[in-house]
Amino acid sequence: MTQTRTRRCYEAGHRPKFLVVVDETDECSRAVYFAARRAKRTGARVTTLAVINPSEFDNWFNIGAVMREEAEGAAQGVLARSAGLVRETAGIEAEQIIREGPRAETVQALIDEDEDIALLVLAAGTGGEGPGPLVAMLAGKLAGHFPIPVVVVPGHLADDEIDALA
Repeated sequence: MTQTRTRRCYEAGHRPKFLVVVDETDECSRAVYFAARRAKRTGARVTTLAVINPSEFDNWFNIGAVMREEAEGAAQGVLARSAGLVRETAGIEAEQIIREGPRAETVQALIDEDEDIALLVLAAGTGGEGPGPLVAMLAGKLAGHFPIPVVVVPGHLADDEIDALA
């Protein structure tokens, strides 16, 4: 684990950000909704991150460029939907970021770069496969070494249940 910069989110001229890793899963909207509600209540901002895995199209020669464009288009769509939910829920604009790389390392790199990120918000999967690979990694292997608090929102919570918590 790399050395993370000291958080400055509550210093003058800074504002805390709640980082949400977004994807196509159903439960993702629960993490976005929670972050938006919590941000509205605390005066924070919401940053949404879509991660593209380059290994999916590295070995496809000429088709790789087309696959990368399609992946970026899909990521932009996920970010746009998430930004719409943040706007609708909290009346604020979400920062939207697309990065390429392995998910856990990419999330860690963004946190290292942005000293205003105060909280990572993830949603746990509701299926029988477990909470999801990123949640499992952060809650398990990296939990004791992660630089910021991680909130794992159960994917089955309804809006009113999240409202009561956030």
